[in-house]
Amino acid sequence: MPGARGLLVIADGKRGDIDVTAQAYASALIGGLDTPYGRVEGLGAELVTVNPLMGRDALEPFVSAARAAGGGVLVLVRTSNPGAADVQDLRLEGGEAVWERIAAIVDELGHPGLGEAGLSDVGAVVGATQPGHLGRARELMPRATFLLPGVGAQGGRIESLAAAFAPGRAGGLVTASRSIANAHRARGGEPAAAARAEAERLREAAWTLSAFR
Repeated sequence: MPGARGLLVIADGKRGDIDVTAQAYASALIGGLDTPYGRVEGLGAELVTVNPLMGRDALEPFVSAARAAGGGVLVLVRTSNPGAADVQDLRLEGGEAVWERIAAIVDELGHPGLGEAGLSDVGAVVGATQPGHLGRARELMPRATFLLPGVGAQGGRIESLAAAFAPGRAGGLVTASRSIANAHRARGGEPAAAARAEAERLREAAWTLSAFR
């Protein structure tokens, strides 16, 4: 059951569609859905990644469902893959990049949370492979939690991500997969032990970096 071990469950679905379909996706990932055949329980994720390509009305059902469940969404703003530059870095008529316009929508949709940091329930996926964008992203989304993919196998380094933690330690969620799963190939040793050691190394690096914010 999601969250049963006290872990934050993120559904990396990258969903996005017209409002009716988006609502069905949101129900499947976050809550549940009543059908003529009975209720279908959702995954119960606390955070979900969503695709903003179709605009604000494709995001709002996810935001509403997550807010009702006490969770949040993470909007793809500036992703970690090389091809992100093909679209996300293009300049609009007003001079801003596409990803900067998406960042503004993220800030507009979010509600600040409780606590000293006051983090929003609408966060952003901002790739660790282009840390030069992080300062600007934090200016545009001062309250958003950043999910930071691309550390490890894609070349991103935790040491370059300080701007993500400006609101505090919870401001950045570092994600790594291949560098952990394949740690035994790079460092030797038994696979499970090597994966655990690499995960702990990355966690310590992130914790140390964020402690100075």
